[in-house]
This record gives sequence, C-alpha cells and structure tokens, in this order.
Amino acid sequence: MLKGSLVALVTPMDVNGEIDFTTLRKLVDWHIEQGTNGIVAVGTTGESPTVDVEEHIAIVRTVVEQAAGRVPVIAGTGANSTREAIHLSNQALAVGANYGLSVVPYYNKPTQSGLYQHFKAIAENTALPTLLYNVPGRTACDLSNDTALQLAQLPNIVGIKDATGNLERAADLIKRAPKDFALYSGDDASTLPFILIGGHGTISVTANVAPQAMSKMCAAAANGNIDEAKAINDTLQGLHRHLFIEANPIPVKWALETMGKIPAGIRLPLTRLSQTAQPVLLEAMQTAGLISQ
Repeated sequence: MLKGSLVALVTPMDVNGEIDFTTLRKLVDWHIEQGTNGIVAVGTTGESPTVDVEEHIAIVRTVVEQAAGRVPVIAGTGANSTREAIHLSNQALAVGANYGLSVVPYYNKPTQSGLYQHFKAIAENTALPTLLYNVPGRTACDLSNDTALQLAQLPNIVGIKDATGNLERAADLIKRAPKDFALYSGDDASTLPFILIGGHGTISVTANVAPQAMSKMCAAAANGNIDEAKAINDTLQGLHRHLFIEANPIPVKWALETMGKIPAGIRLPLTRLSQTAQPVLLEAMQTAGLISQ
C-alpha cells in the first residue's frame, strides 16, 4: 500500500496559460529529491477543470516519464460523466499511471445509489486501480461512509481521499474499512490527527511548497513519533490555512512562483492571487522557512 505524503501537483503554465512541460519535469525531480512518496497529476490542484482531454493525458504521460518508476503516479481521472471518467482512466493506464483518483461527480448531484453505480462502472471498465475522492465542499455532492465502504468491497476500488476535514467521520471510516483499503487525508490542516488515528497518508496541497516537511511529518506520525510530527506540523499550520485563502490552486501557484519554482501562469476563470491576500500567505511561507524573513 502506498503511504505517506502524496503531492497534489500543480500544473505549471506560462503567462499565456500554456502548459510548461519543462518546468513540470523539474517539479517531479524536485519532489522525488525532497522525499515525496507519490505524485498526483492533474487533480483539482493541477487545474483539471481547465485542461482539455489531450492536455490532461499529456500531463500524466510527462509525469510518468519523468518519475521513471521512482515513485508511483496517481492520475486524476474523475468526471461528472461516467463515460468520461472511464475514458480518462483507460487513457491514464495506457500512458503508465499506477492509480487513478476519481472525484465524486460534481454539479449533477447524484444519489448515493448513483454514486455507487458510477464508481462500480469505472471499476468494471478499467484495469487501473481507482482511489475515490470525496470533496463535498467543491462537488456539492457527498459520498457517505456507507457508500464508500460498499465500494471498498469491489476489487478495483483500492482507497479513498477524504477531504471532508471531519475527523469524527474519518475515524468511523478508518474503523470500518478493509485492512488493505488505503485511507488518505485530503485536508492538510487535519492530516496529522488523521494519520494518528490510523490513516495511511495524505494527498496534499501543502506538499507542493514544503515537500520535505510534509514527508517527514507523515513519517513521524506513522511511526508514533508524535512530538516530532507535531513540531513539524506547527511550522506548517499557516500554510495549511492560507494556501486556501482563495480558491485552490490560486494561492499555491503564487507561492511556487514566489519561490522561483514555476512561472506566473494560471487559466481563467482562476486568476493570480490578489494583492490583499499576498502578505498573509507570504508570512505563512516565512514561518515555514520557505523564504527568508
């Protein structure tokens, strides 16, 4: 089972919004050097809503090629159309992804029965191992624990990214999940307690800018070194909070730009981080030791 800190990788773009594949390859190398345990390509943080299908697969292919088997690659494969999600899953498999991350269908708000049938159809129509992704704050649709656990019985559904931030609910999920079902936090602020109560790791936005710290924090928590994990997490709390001061990935792309890791590109309808938000995030970056005071 894949454990630890998995980065929800940004998609670097130039100022005109064109994908910067050279910088993408550099980011992959940097994350591996810094100890990131796995890379999620073209998730929400990777601007999946604004790239077309050809670009989507090109990004996954590039990440797979650059990772070269050094860490697993998880491809964003979700859609609010079941057929599209199946297509993306099979395309991701064809270019070498190790897993697919399939978000709960957004906007059309299916029932729990519809959600079960959606993910069941994906599992039955692709050989790519699938991770569920529940983020009701963005999808306006919530995958219940009961439905997630029903899906966990299917051979090709291998885990879940729980971005609810609800630890009571996470504890119930962890308690009832099969032993081989991977459980990842999708909420950076609650990742530490999530791991301490039995979760296996995180799919993290914060890891984009602080990959080594997130990896060390996850490892310390998993090994029961609570004081070490807490000390690291304390320096990251501002990032956990302020990387969402505006819609993700607006703040994290600005932070990476400020660090000199990516150019300034982002695609409409997202825009560059506002002037009023920049000092707040800058302070969090300084506290985390990402840039000098």
